[in-house]
Amino acid sequence: MGVIVAISKVTDGSMYNRNDVLDESVIKNRKTYLEKQHISLDQTTRARVNYDRSDFCRYIEVDEMQKDQGMYDDDVVIADALITTDKEHALLLPIADCVGAAILDPAHHILAVAHLGRHSLEQSGAHKIINHLAKTYGSNPAELKIWLTPAPGKDVYPIWALDNKGMKEVTFEQLFTAGILQENITDSPIETDKDPDYFSYTEFFNGRRTDDGDYAIVAMMTN
Repeated sequence: MGVIVAISKVTDGSMYNRNDVLDESVIKNRKTYLEKQHISLDQTTRARVNYDRSDFCRYIEVDEMQKDQGMYDDDVVIADALITTDKEHALLLPIADCVGAAILDPAHHILAVAHLGRHSLEQSGAHKIINHLAKTYGSNPAELKIWLTPAPGKDVYPIWALDNKGMKEVTFEQLFTAGILQENITDSPIETDKDPDYFSYTEFFNGRRTDDGDYAIVAMMTN
Protein backbone atom coordinates (compact mmCIF):
# COMPACT_ATOMS: atom_id res chain seq x y z
CA MET A 1 0.00 0.00 0.00
CA GLY A 2 1.21 3.48 -0.87
CA VAL A 3 0.03 6.95 0.07
CA ILE A 4 -0.16 10.30 -1.69
CA VAL A 5 0.07 13.45 0.41
CA ALA A 6 0.31 16.82 -1.31
CA ILE A 7 -0.01 20.47 -0.31
CA SER A 8 -0.97 23.09 -2.88
CA LYS A 9 0.56 26.56 -3.31
CA VAL A 10 -0.61 29.94 -4.53
CA THR A 11 0.59 29.03 -8.02
CA ASP A 12 -1.99 26.22 -8.02
CA GLY A 13 -4.77 28.74 -7.41
CA SER A 14 -7.25 28.97 -4.56
CA MET A 15 -8.94 25.75 -3.47
CA TYR A 16 -11.90 27.50 -1.81
CA ASN A 17 -13.76 30.79 -2.23
CA ARG A 18 -15.57 31.72 0.96
CA ASN A 19 -17.52 34.40 -0.90
CA ASP A 20 -18.65 32.18 -3.78
CA VAL A 21 -18.68 28.46 -3.06
CA LEU A 22 -19.66 27.74 -6.69
CA ASP A 23 -16.71 29.67 -8.14
CA GLU A 24 -15.93 27.87 -11.39
CA SER A 25 -12.29 28.96 -11.32
CA VAL A 26 -11.84 27.25 -7.94
CA ILE A 27 -13.37 24.03 -9.25
CA LYS A 28 -10.98 24.21 -12.19
CA ASN A 29 -8.06 24.81 -9.82
CA ARG A 30 -9.01 21.74 -7.79
CA LYS A 31 -9.34 19.60 -10.90
CA THR A 32 -6.00 20.70 -12.33
CA TYR A 33 -4.14 20.35 -9.04
CA LEU A 34 -5.58 16.95 -8.19
CA GLU A 35 -4.83 15.61 -11.64
CA LYS A 36 -1.18 16.52 -11.05
CA GLN A 37 -1.33 14.12 -8.09
CA HIS A 38 -3.06 11.46 -10.25
CA ILE A 39 -6.34 12.05 -8.40
CA SER A 40 -9.71 12.96 -9.89
CA LEU A 41 -12.46 15.18 -8.49
CA ASP A 42 -14.83 12.23 -8.58
CA GLN A 43 -12.73 10.16 -6.19
CA THR A 44 -12.30 12.98 -3.67
CA THR A 45 -14.29 14.19 -0.67
CA ARG A 46 -13.87 17.75 0.61
CA ALA A 47 -14.01 18.63 4.29
CA ARG A 48 -15.20 21.94 5.69
CA VAL A 49 -15.32 23.33 9.22
CA ASN A 50 -18.46 25.11 10.41
CA TYR A 51 -17.79 27.47 13.32
CA ASP A 52 -21.45 27.76 14.37
CA ARG A 53 -21.15 25.04 17.00
CA SER A 54 -19.39 24.21 20.25
CA ASP A 55 -17.71 20.86 19.49
CA PHE A 56 -14.66 21.18 17.24
CA CYS A 57 -13.59 17.56 17.49
CA ARG A 58 -16.12 15.97 15.13
CA TYR A 59 -14.71 13.07 13.13
CA ILE A 60 -16.58 11.36 10.29
CA GLU A 61 -15.77 8.25 8.28
CA VAL A 62 -16.62 8.62 4.60
CA ASP A 63 -17.04 5.90 1.99
CA GLU A 64 -17.89 5.42 -1.66
CA MET A 65 -21.18 7.32 -1.23
CA GLN A 66 -19.32 10.53 -0.34
CA LYS A 67 -16.93 10.52 -3.28
CA ASP A 68 -17.05 13.85 -5.18
CA GLN A 69 -19.00 15.46 -2.31
CA GLY A 70 -18.11 19.13 -2.03
CA MET A 71 -15.89 19.10 -5.08
CA TYR A 72 -18.30 20.86 -7.46
CA ASP A 73 -20.54 22.66 -4.97
CA ASP A 74 -20.94 23.22 -1.22
CA ASP A 75 -22.78 19.97 -0.52
CA VAL A 76 -19.94 19.18 1.79
CA VAL A 77 -19.10 17.09 4.84
CA ILE A 78 -18.92 19.26 7.96
CA ALA A 79 -16.22 17.76 10.15
CA ASP A 80 -12.92 18.46 11.86
CA ALA A 81 -11.49 15.30 10.34
CA LEU A 82 -12.50 12.96 7.55
CA ILE A 83 -11.50 9.31 7.75
CA THR A 84 -11.51 6.61 5.10
CA THR A 85 -10.63 2.93 5.06
CA ASP A 86 -10.77 2.79 1.26
CA LYS A 87 -7.84 2.94 -1.12
CA GLU A 88 -8.18 5.36 -4.05
CA HIS A 89 -10.46 7.61 -1.97
CA ALA A 90 -8.87 11.05 -1.62
CA LEU A 91 -9.58 13.50 1.19
CA LEU A 92 -9.21 17.24 0.53
CA LEU A 93 -9.02 19.97 3.16
CA PRO A 94 -8.82 23.65 2.12
CA ILE A 95 -6.93 25.75 4.68
CA ALA A 96 -7.10 29.45 5.52
CA ASP A 97 -4.91 29.89 8.62
CA CYS A 98 -4.77 26.59 10.44
CA VAL A 99 -2.78 23.37 10.57
CA GLY A 100 -3.83 20.57 8.25
CA ALA A 101 -2.76 17.03 9.11
CA ALA A 102 -2.79 13.83 7.10
CA ILE A 103 -2.66 10.77 9.36
CA LEU A 104 -1.93 7.27 8.07
CA ASP A 105 -2.28 3.99 9.93
CA PRO A 106 -0.39 1.62 7.59
CA ALA A 107 -1.19 -1.43 9.71
CA HIS A 108 -4.97 -1.02 9.58
CA HIS A 109 -5.22 0.86 6.27
CA ILE A 110 -6.80 3.95 7.83
CA LEU A 111 -6.35 7.47 6.48
CA ALA A 112 -7.52 10.71 8.08
CA VAL A 113 -7.21 14.35 7.15
CA ALA A 114 -7.71 16.66 10.12
CA HIS A 115 -8.28 20.39 10.51
CA LEU A 116 -6.33 21.62 13.54
CA GLY A 117 -7.32 25.24 13.97
CA ARG A 118 -7.49 27.40 17.07
CA HIS A 119 -10.94 26.13 18.06
CA SER A 120 -9.94 22.49 17.70
CA LEU A 121 -6.58 22.86 19.42
CA GLU A 122 -8.20 24.66 22.37
CA GLN A 123 -10.22 21.45 22.79
CA SER A 124 -7.09 19.24 22.46
CA GLY A 125 -8.06 18.33 18.91
CA ALA A 126 -4.68 16.93 17.85
CA HIS A 127 -4.70 14.61 20.86
CA LYS A 128 -8.36 13.66 20.40
CA ILE A 129 -8.09 12.64 16.75
CA ILE A 130 -5.28 10.23 17.65
CA ASN A 131 -7.32 8.84 20.54
CA HIS A 132 -10.30 8.47 18.21
CA LEU A 133 -8.27 6.42 15.74
CA ALA A 134 -6.95 4.25 18.57
CA LYS A 135 -10.37 3.61 20.12
CA THR A 136 -12.35 3.23 16.89
CA TYR A 137 -9.91 1.38 14.66
CA GLY A 138 -7.32 -0.07 17.02
CA SER A 139 -4.56 2.21 15.74
CA ASN A 140 -1.26 2.22 17.62
CA PRO A 141 -0.17 5.88 17.97
CA ALA A 142 3.50 4.85 17.79
CA GLU A 143 2.92 3.44 14.30
CA LEU A 144 0.97 6.35 12.83
CA LYS A 145 2.56 8.49 10.12
CA ILE A 146 1.68 12.19 10.07
CA TRP A 147 2.18 15.02 7.59
CA LEU A 148 1.63 18.63 8.70
CA THR A 149 1.00 21.65 6.50
CA PRO A 150 2.55 25.09 6.85
CA ALA A 151 0.82 27.39 9.34
CA PRO A 152 0.91 31.04 10.40
CA GLY A 153 3.63 32.00 12.85
CA LYS A 154 3.15 32.42 16.56
CA ASP A 155 3.83 36.15 16.37
CA VAL A 156 0.80 36.82 14.12
CA TYR A 157 -1.54 34.06 15.31
CA PRO A 158 -0.98 33.15 18.97
CA ILE A 159 -3.57 30.99 20.72
CA TRP A 160 -4.44 33.23 23.63
CA ALA A 161 -6.29 30.54 25.56
CA LEU A 162 -3.17 28.34 25.47
CA ASP A 163 -0.57 30.74 26.87
CA ASN A 164 -0.14 32.49 23.50
CA LYS A 165 1.55 29.46 22.01
CA GLY A 166 1.69 29.03 18.25
CA MET A 167 -0.61 26.60 16.46
CA LYS A 168 2.20 24.37 15.30
CA GLU A 169 3.73 24.42 18.80
CA VAL A 170 0.45 23.26 20.36
CA THR A 171 -0.08 20.67 17.64
CA PHE A 172 3.27 19.03 18.37
CA GLU A 173 2.64 19.04 22.13
CA GLN A 174 -0.73 17.35 21.73
CA LEU A 175 0.53 14.78 19.22
CA PHE A 176 3.43 13.80 21.47
CA THR A 177 1.10 13.51 24.47
CA ALA A 178 -1.10 11.19 22.40
CA GLY A 179 1.87 8.89 21.75
CA ILE A 180 3.00 10.01 18.29
CA LEU A 181 6.72 9.57 17.66
CA GLN A 182 8.65 12.56 16.38
CA GLU A 183 10.36 10.49 13.69
CA ASN A 184 6.94 9.66 12.24
CA ILE A 185 6.01 13.31 11.64
CA THR A 186 6.80 15.02 8.35
CA ASP A 187 6.44 18.71 9.10
CA SER A 188 6.53 21.77 6.90
CA PRO A 189 8.10 24.50 9.06
CA ILE A 190 6.98 27.23 6.63
CA GLU A 191 5.07 30.12 8.21
CA THR A 192 2.33 31.14 5.81
CA ASP A 193 2.30 34.76 6.94
CA LYS A 194 5.93 35.07 5.87
CA ASP A 195 5.94 32.93 2.72
CA PRO A 196 3.91 34.32 -0.20
CA ASP A 197 3.88 30.88 -1.84
CA TYR A 198 0.95 30.05 0.47
CA PHE A 199 -2.34 31.83 1.04
CA SER A 200 -2.93 33.42 4.43
CA TYR A 201 -6.33 34.82 5.34
CA THR A 202 -4.83 36.70 8.29
CA GLU A 203 -2.42 38.53 6.01
CA PHE A 204 -5.21 39.27 3.50
CA PHE A 205 -7.62 40.45 6.21
CA ASN A 206 -4.98 42.78 7.66
CA GLY A 207 -4.27 44.28 4.24
CA ARG A 208 -0.80 42.85 3.84
CA ARG A 209 -1.79 40.61 0.90
CA THR A 210 -3.92 41.46 -2.11
CA ASP A 211 -5.10 37.92 -2.87
CA ASP A 212 -7.58 36.01 -0.76
CA GLY A 213 -7.72 32.24 -1.05
CA ASP A 214 -7.12 28.87 0.55
CA TYR A 215 -4.42 26.34 -0.18
CA ALA A 216 -5.18 22.67 0.54
CA ILE A 217 -3.84 19.35 1.70
CA VAL A 218 -4.97 16.20 -0.08
CA ALA A 219 -4.21 12.62 0.88
CA MET A 220 -5.09 9.22 -0.59
CA MET A 221 -4.11 5.62 0.03
CA THR A 222 -3.10 3.78 -3.13
CA ASN A 223 -2.72 0.16 -4.17
